[in-house]
Amino acid sequence: MPFPEPRVLATFLGRRQRFLADVRLDDGAEVVAHCPNTGSMKGCLFPGHRALLTRHDDPRRKLAYTWRAIEGPAGWIGLDTGLPPRLVGAALRAGLLPALAAYGTIRYEVRMGERSRVDLVLEGPDGRAWVEVKNVSLVERGVARFPDAVTARGLKHLHELALRVREGDRAAMVYVVQREDGRRFEPAADLDPAYARGLQVAVAAGVEAYALGTRVTPEGVTATGLLPLDAGGAR
Repeated sequence: MPFPEPRVLATFLGRRQRFLADVRLDDGAEVVAHCPNTGSMKGCLFPGHRALLTRHDDPRRKLAYTWRAIEGPAGWIGLDTGLPPRLVGAALRAGLLPALAAYGTIRYEVRMGERSRVDLVLEGPDGRAWVEVKNVSLVERGVARFPDAVTARGLKHLHELALRVREGDRAAMVYVVQREDGRRFEPAADLDPAYARGLQVAVAAGVEAYALGTRVTPEGVTATGLLPLDAGGAR
């Protein structure tokens, strides 16, 4: 998935609140960029490191720049939480998620339950699969971990997916690790024990779980294949 053009390299200065980041352009100008990641971004904030921005010329936008990635100590980290569902769709078409490959139709942002939406619904001759996608940007000692803060919304998605399985459909969680130093995945039980327990319960109920590795560069994000996943990291 290529990042939009034009792309601009800058220096990350700080995150002033969840939607705004301060950066310095190469000409010395300091600007505010939109941050498309509302999580805590634990393990992703490195003042003085290179940041990748994309520039928008639409005069209706309040901010001309969007922050897409940051260069961490072990390589680039993708920050855009809107990118992973589209990346999973591309990975499905490329055969990188073979367990979910038997569906001919992909629909995005489909209502699931009364107040939820799921990222993808796959449909084919053998039925339907509901797929929720989460962006993973936290890696510690080679382990990719989600969530990076308490997520009641994420826990609700697990409950909804389990309900879809009980009704006879397939359901899956796909964790997209947007950094190359994550070599395996497990839930962050110390940061959100309820979510970690919820993942255990959902998997026991038949919800499938996959972790998709990626390579992030200033040009874009490339899916590299499945990573080992341990849903039993909950406690």
